[in-house]
Amino acid sequence: MKLVSWNVNGLRACMKKGFKEFFNEMNADLFAIQETKMQEEQKTFDFEGYHEFWNCADKKGYSGTLIYSKQKPLNVVYGIDGSKYNDEGRIITLEFKNFFFVTAYVPNSQRSLARLDYRMEFEDDFRAYLKKLDSLKPVIMCGDLNVAHREIDLTNPKNNEKNAGFTIEERRKYQSLLDEGFTDSYRYLHPEKVEYSWWSYMFNARKRNIGWRIDYFVISNKLRGQLNDSIIHTQTEGSDHCPISLDIEVS
Repeated sequence: MKLVSWNVNGLRACMKKGFKEFFNEMNADLFAIQETKMQEEQKTFDFEGYHEFWNCADKKGYSGTLIYSKQKPLNVVYGIDGSKYNDEGRIITLEFKNFFFVTAYVPNSQRSLARLDYRMEFEDDFRAYLKKLDSLKPVIMCGDLNVAHREIDLTNPKNNEKNAGFTIEERRKYQSLLDEGFTDSYRYLHPEKVEYSWWSYMFNARKRNIGWRIDYFVISNKLRGQLNDSIIHTQTEGSDHCPISLDIEVS
Protein backbone atom coordinates (compact mmCIF):
# COMPACT_ATOMS: atom_id res chain seq x y z
CA MET A 1 0.00 0.00 0.00
CA LYS A 2 1.06 3.56 -0.67
CA LEU A 3 0.13 6.06 2.05
CA VAL A 4 0.68 9.83 1.97
CA SER A 5 0.48 12.54 4.61
CA TRP A 6 0.73 16.30 4.07
CA ASN A 7 0.18 19.36 6.22
CA VAL A 8 -1.07 21.64 3.47
CA ASN A 9 -1.41 24.79 5.63
CA GLY A 10 -4.72 25.62 3.97
CA LEU A 11 -6.11 23.17 1.41
CA ARG A 12 -7.78 25.75 -0.79
CA ALA A 13 -4.51 27.67 -1.10
CA CYS A 14 -2.54 24.48 -1.71
CA MET A 15 -4.95 23.50 -4.49
CA LYS A 16 -3.66 26.53 -6.37
CA LYS A 17 -0.05 25.45 -5.81
CA GLY A 18 -0.02 21.95 -7.28
CA PHE A 19 -1.87 19.82 -4.73
CA LYS A 20 -4.18 18.19 -7.28
CA GLU A 21 -1.29 17.29 -9.55
CA PHE A 22 0.70 15.74 -6.70
CA PHE A 23 -2.36 13.88 -5.42
CA ASN A 24 -3.02 12.34 -8.82
CA GLU A 25 0.64 11.53 -9.38
CA MET A 26 0.91 9.66 -6.08
CA ASN A 27 -2.24 7.60 -6.66
CA ALA A 28 -2.16 6.70 -2.95
CA ASP A 29 -4.37 4.15 -1.27
CA LEU A 30 -4.73 6.55 1.67
CA PHE A 31 -3.97 10.26 1.62
CA ALA A 32 -4.09 12.14 4.94
CA ILE A 33 -4.17 15.91 5.20
CA GLN A 34 -3.60 18.23 8.14
CA GLU A 35 -4.43 21.92 8.51
CA THR A 36 -7.20 21.95 5.94
CA LYS A 37 -8.25 25.33 7.36
CA MET A 38 -11.71 24.98 5.86
CA GLN A 39 -15.14 23.43 6.33
CA GLU A 40 -16.21 20.51 4.18
CA GLU A 41 -19.08 22.47 2.71
CA GLN A 42 -16.60 25.05 1.35
CA LYS A 43 -14.93 22.59 -1.01
CA THR A 44 -15.19 23.02 -4.78
CA PHE A 45 -13.19 19.90 -5.69
CA ASP A 46 -13.53 16.12 -5.66
CA PHE A 47 -11.21 13.20 -6.32
CA GLU A 48 -12.89 10.38 -8.18
CA GLY A 49 -12.49 6.91 -6.70
CA TYR A 50 -11.95 8.08 -3.12
CA HIS A 51 -14.06 8.10 0.01
CA GLU A 52 -13.41 11.25 2.05
CA PHE A 53 -13.58 11.84 5.78
CA TRP A 54 -13.40 15.37 7.21
CA ASN A 55 -12.86 16.53 10.79
CA CYS A 56 -13.21 20.30 10.67
CA ALA A 57 -12.50 22.66 13.55
CA ASP A 58 -15.36 24.64 15.01
CA LYS A 59 -13.38 27.79 14.32
CA LYS A 60 -13.42 28.52 10.60
CA GLY A 61 -10.06 28.78 8.87
CA TYR A 62 -8.29 26.85 11.63
CA SER A 63 -6.72 23.40 12.00
CA GLY A 64 -8.74 20.50 10.54
CA THR A 65 -7.89 17.03 9.20
CA LEU A 66 -9.03 15.00 6.22
CA ILE A 67 -8.44 11.49 4.84
CA TYR A 68 -9.01 10.27 1.29
CA SER A 69 -9.30 6.47 1.06
CA LYS A 70 -9.75 4.24 -1.96
CA GLN A 71 -11.16 1.49 0.23
CA LYS A 72 -14.24 2.03 2.35
CA PRO A 73 -13.27 1.53 6.01
CA LEU A 74 -15.12 -0.71 8.41
CA ASN A 75 -15.48 2.14 10.86
CA VAL A 76 -14.59 5.82 11.26
CA VAL A 77 -13.86 7.60 14.54
CA TYR A 78 -13.38 11.36 14.88
CA GLY A 79 -11.25 12.65 17.74
CA ILE A 80 -10.38 10.35 20.63
CA ASP A 81 -13.19 7.84 21.17
CA GLY A 82 -15.45 9.96 19.01
CA SER A 83 -15.39 13.07 21.14
CA LYS A 84 -12.25 14.66 22.60
CA TYR A 85 -10.36 17.22 20.47
CA ASN A 86 -13.07 17.37 17.82
CA ASP A 87 -13.53 21.08 18.54
CA GLU A 88 -10.19 21.61 16.78
CA GLY A 89 -10.60 18.78 14.26
CA ARG A 90 -7.31 17.13 15.19
CA ILE A 91 -7.73 13.36 14.79
CA ILE A 92 -9.39 10.88 12.40
CA THR A 93 -9.21 7.08 12.68
CA LEU A 94 -10.19 4.65 9.93
CA GLU A 95 -10.54 0.99 10.81
CA PHE A 96 -9.75 -1.63 8.19
CA LYS A 97 -9.70 -5.43 8.43
CA ASN A 98 -6.04 -5.72 9.37
CA PHE A 99 -5.05 -2.29 10.74
CA PHE A 100 -6.10 1.12 12.00
CA PHE A 101 -5.09 4.22 10.07
CA VAL A 102 -4.88 7.40 12.15
CA THR A 103 -4.02 10.93 11.15
CA ALA A 104 -3.35 13.70 13.65
CA TYR A 105 -2.51 17.37 13.76
CA VAL A 106 -0.85 17.69 17.16
CA PRO A 107 -1.29 21.07 18.91
CA ASN A 108 1.57 23.52 18.66
CA SER A 109 2.86 24.63 22.07
CA GLN A 110 3.07 28.17 20.67
CA ARG A 111 5.38 31.05 21.48
CA SER A 112 6.43 31.32 25.10
CA LEU A 113 5.05 27.76 25.41
CA ALA A 114 1.64 29.24 26.20
CA ARG A 115 -0.08 26.00 25.25
CA LEU A 116 2.46 23.49 26.56
CA ASP A 117 0.19 22.20 29.34
CA TYR A 118 -2.61 21.59 26.84
CA ARG A 119 -0.11 19.86 24.56
CA MET A 120 1.05 17.57 27.37
CA GLU A 121 -2.55 16.54 28.12
CA PHE A 122 -3.13 15.87 24.43
CA GLU A 123 0.02 13.74 24.23
CA ASP A 124 -1.04 11.56 27.17
CA ASP A 125 -4.57 11.12 25.85
CA PHE A 126 -3.38 10.37 22.32
CA ARG A 127 -0.75 7.86 23.45
CA ALA A 128 -3.30 5.98 25.57
CA TYR A 129 -5.70 5.95 22.62
CA LEU A 130 -3.07 4.56 20.23
CA LYS A 131 -2.10 1.89 22.78
CA LYS A 132 -5.74 0.84 23.02
CA LEU A 133 -6.01 0.57 19.24
CA ASP A 134 -2.75 -1.35 19.07
CA SER A 135 -4.12 -3.92 21.51
CA LEU A 136 -6.82 -4.71 18.93
CA LYS A 137 -4.87 -4.61 15.67
CA PRO A 138 -1.75 -2.86 14.26
CA VAL A 139 -1.75 0.92 13.89
CA ILE A 140 -0.37 3.23 11.21
CA MET A 141 -0.41 6.81 12.46
CA CYS A 142 0.69 9.84 10.48
CA GLY A 143 0.59 13.58 10.57
CA ASP A 144 2.17 16.79 11.75
CA LEU A 145 3.30 15.85 15.27
CA ASN A 146 4.89 19.27 15.90
CA VAL A 147 8.05 17.83 17.45
CA ALA A 148 11.58 17.25 16.23
CA HIS A 149 12.60 14.14 18.12
CA ARG A 150 16.40 14.30 18.04
CA GLU A 151 19.08 16.85 17.24
CA ILE A 152 19.45 15.31 13.77
CA ASP A 153 15.84 16.31 13.09
CA LEU A 154 16.37 20.07 12.91
CA THR A 155 19.03 22.46 11.68
CA ASN A 156 19.74 24.44 14.87
CA PRO A 157 19.05 22.21 17.88
CA LYS A 158 21.03 24.20 20.44
CA ASN A 159 19.21 27.41 19.62
CA ASN A 160 15.79 25.75 19.90
CA GLU A 161 16.00 23.78 23.14
CA LYS A 162 13.40 25.97 24.84
CA ASN A 163 11.26 26.63 21.79
CA ALA A 164 8.00 24.96 20.81
CA GLY A 165 8.62 21.74 18.96
CA PHE A 166 11.97 20.94 20.56
CA THR A 167 11.40 21.27 24.28
CA ILE A 168 12.51 18.35 26.41
CA GLU A 169 8.89 17.87 27.48
CA GLU A 170 7.65 17.40 23.91
CA ARG A 171 10.55 15.17 22.92
CA ARG A 172 10.04 12.95 25.98
CA LYS A 173 6.36 12.52 25.16
CA TYR A 174 7.24 11.40 21.64
CA GLN A 175 9.85 9.01 23.02
CA SER A 176 7.24 7.65 25.42
CA LEU A 177 5.07 6.75 22.44
CA LEU A 178 7.94 4.87 20.81
CA ASP A 179 8.67 3.10 24.10
CA GLU A 180 5.08 1.83 24.18
CA GLY A 181 5.56 -0.33 21.07
CA PHE A 182 5.69 2.06 18.12
CA THR A 183 8.32 2.83 15.47
CA ASP A 184 9.30 6.04 13.68
CA SER A 185 9.28 4.53 10.18
CA TYR A 186 11.60 7.10 8.59
CA ARG A 187 14.24 6.98 11.30
CA TYR A 188 14.02 3.16 11.45
CA LEU A 189 14.93 2.92 7.76
CA HIS A 190 17.22 5.94 7.64
CA PRO A 191 19.03 6.15 11.02
CA GLU A 192 21.45 8.93 10.07
CA LYS A 193 19.80 10.64 7.10
CA VAL A 194 19.23 14.37 7.39
CA GLU A 195 16.04 15.62 5.74
CA TYR A 196 13.36 18.02 6.87
CA SER A 197 9.61 18.29 6.31
CA TRP A 198 8.93 21.87 7.48
CA TRP A 199 10.63 25.21 6.86
CA SER A 200 9.66 28.64 8.12
CA TYR A 201 8.39 31.08 5.53
CA MET A 202 10.86 33.63 6.95
CA PHE A 203 14.52 34.22 6.09
CA ASN A 204 14.47 32.04 2.92
CA ALA A 205 14.57 29.05 5.24
CA ARG A 206 13.48 26.51 2.65
CA LYS A 207 15.91 27.73 0.02
CA ARG A 208 18.69 27.51 2.62
CA ASN A 209 17.29 24.20 3.95
CA ILE A 210 17.00 25.46 7.50
CA GLY A 211 14.26 23.11 8.58
CA TRP A 212 12.68 20.63 10.96
CA ARG A 213 11.44 17.04 10.59
CA ILE A 214 8.09 17.21 12.36
CA ASP A 215 5.88 15.12 10.02
CA TYR A 216 5.85 11.39 10.66
CA PHE A 217 4.57 7.94 9.84
CA VAL A 218 4.60 6.01 13.12
CA ILE A 219 3.72 2.31 12.98
CA SER A 220 3.14 -0.50 15.46
CA ASN A 221 6.36 -2.43 16.02
CA LYS A 222 4.64 -5.56 14.73
CA LEU A 223 4.49 -3.95 11.25
CA ARG A 224 8.24 -3.37 10.94
CA GLY A 225 8.73 -6.48 8.81
CA GLN A 226 6.15 -5.23 6.30
CA LEU A 227 7.77 -1.82 5.85
CA ASN A 228 9.28 -1.10 2.42
CA ASP A 229 10.05 2.62 2.41
CA SER A 230 9.40 5.90 4.20
CA ILE A 231 10.00 9.00 2.10
CA ILE A 232 10.12 12.75 2.67
CA HIS A 233 9.21 14.53 -0.57
CA THR A 234 11.45 17.52 -0.01
CA GLN A 235 11.14 18.83 -3.58
CA THR A 236 7.33 19.11 -3.48
CA GLU A 237 6.17 22.64 -2.75
CA GLY A 238 2.74 24.12 -2.08
CA SER A 239 2.96 24.52 1.71
CA ASP A 240 5.52 25.30 4.39
CA HIS A 241 5.49 21.51 4.94
CA CYS A 242 6.33 18.94 2.28
CA PRO A 243 4.47 15.63 1.91
CA ILE A 244 5.71 12.34 3.31
CA SER A 245 4.82 8.84 2.13
CA LEU A 246 4.94 5.25 3.31
CA ASP A 247 5.21 2.03 1.32
CA ILE A 248 4.07 -0.89 3.45
CA GLU A 249 2.64 -4.39 2.90
CA VAL A 250 -0.67 -4.26 4.71
CA SER A 251 -4.21 -4.52 3.40
